[in-house]
Amino acid sequence: MRSIAYVGPGIVVLAAAATALLVSPLAVRRASDAQADADIRQARLVLGTDAAPRVVPVAGAAPRTADDDAVALASTDSVLAAINNANRAIARLVEPSVVHVSTQARVDRRNFSAPYASSGSGWIWDEEGHIVTNAHVVDGASRVQVQFHDGELRDAEIVGLDLRSDIAVIKVSAGGMHPALRGDSRGIEQGDLVYAFGSPFDFRFSMSSGIVSGLGRTAGLADLDYENFIQTDAAINPGNSGGPLTDIRGRVIGMNTAIATGRGNGAGQGQFAGIGLAIPMAMIESFVTQIIDGGEVRKGFLGVQVMALDRARALIESGRVDYPAALVEDFKGEGAVVANVTVGSPAEEAGFRAGDVIVAIDGQRVPNDRTVPAMVSSRRPGEQVEFEVWRASADGGARERVVVTLGELDPGARIAPQLRMALERSGFAELATATDARAKRLGVPFRRGVIVESIAGDAEMAEAVPPGSTITAVFDQSIGSIDELYTRAARVMGRVGPMRRIEVPMTVTRPDGRVLQIAVPVP
Repeated sequence: MRSIAYVGPGIVVLAAAATALLVSPLAVRRASDAQADADIRQARLVLGTDAAPRVVPVAGAAPRTADDDAVALASTDSVLAAINNANRAIARLVEPSVVHVSTQARVDRRNFSAPYASSGSGWIWDEEGHIVTNAHVVDGASRVQVQFHDGELRDAEIVGLDLRSDIAVIKVSAGGMHPALRGDSRGIEQGDLVYAFGSPFDFRFSMSSGIVSGLGRTAGLADLDYENFIQTDAAINPGNSGGPLTDIRGRVIGMNTAIATGRGNGAGQGQFAGIGLAIPMAMIESFVTQIIDGGEVRKGFLGVQVMALDRARALIESGRVDYPAALVEDFKGEGAVVANVTVGSPAEEAGFRAGDVIVAIDGQRVPNDRTVPAMVSSRRPGEQVEFEVWRASADGGARERVVVTLGELDPGARIAPQLRMALERSGFAELATATDARAKRLGVPFRRGVIVESIAGDAEMAEAVPPGSTITAVFDQSIGSIDELYTRAARVMGRVGPMRRIEVPMTVTRPDGRVLQIAVPVP
């Protein structure tokens, strides 16, 4: 019995220690969340943000004294002190919504394969754990991990990405989320103060400030089809990619994406040179919502090809086109010249003509020809969009209002028409982005990729690739949508050259789970 008397207290101690190990991290996490909520509440008071804070009262938390920062800001006679307090409030408001994103992948070259790691930034979209970042931050990653402002690490999965706009959504387990406040990039102007957050050169959870240097910028990035950047002089460096750009209320109005390097390649991921570029929130809002809802982005289609004003005027003066001469003599300002109009397109139905100048889209000015595809594609199919168009007339020209109901952009026809025709010749009659609904309709398990909805019965591949099969990779690169299929294939085919025949390798998972490799010949 004596031995039992000695063992009993030991068991109690061990049980208490085990309980402490399990409960303490949770208590620390809850206290950390409560402190972050208190900081956010105080910051909103200082900045005058309208959105109501989410307050989770937790015993043991030590929030700042109520309204301390607001009182300090209101009572100070020093403008610099007021600015300092506002900057601190922005940091406290935004930082809990910023994350550091780490990825692991493999680089495969001829006779060589090795793992590599990279990192970037992101920001919390909602309470469910969705996080927004750049596509180039997570593209090709076999593992994605997210670090929160308090040091906590969570594994993440890729929900979807749009390669041509460089926008991606990843997801972590829900709980303890502090979603970013979202603003409207359409209301910003040149000269507005902005703040950039992220992990430049792995200096995690950094903040820099500057102004909006310009709007509607393009940088000629090789892998992006849609460029309509906000330009800022806030310090942005490698590692800032995917981080939020906020306004003076701490609301996200853009996402840091690229920098001008001054090295002759337009923009990229070099060192800071005073010119940072961010994707505007107007585009992010549309694309992210679609990725979360259905795993793919459906883009608006107008049906015009546009060119720069200078080029159009040079062609008119050389006599190579019959656009109105008034475009040279009478039009003053900036915009994009309609080079031609696609037959049967929404633009033709709305009355667009070659030689028209698109001046504004839904009230936003059009500074150059490259911003038109970006602004149109950020709208969804079926949306009504108002265009301000300058049109030549007998007495010189005038501005007109044209309302268009957008169609849907066909990624195959736009990006890789040769591959699209080759797939049709091989019997792939209907392809679509794989979704739960489409998989259920065909009675097959959902797999991320492109689902084969129908295939020609007499096609050579009909037996090997039955309906319900999913194309999960092209050129050994995983895909999650029909847009990705054509984009990844087009990038590789572009490096091969247009005059060579090529076989496009694809990884296909059949409905029964068997994985096979096929090759589609493209002339």
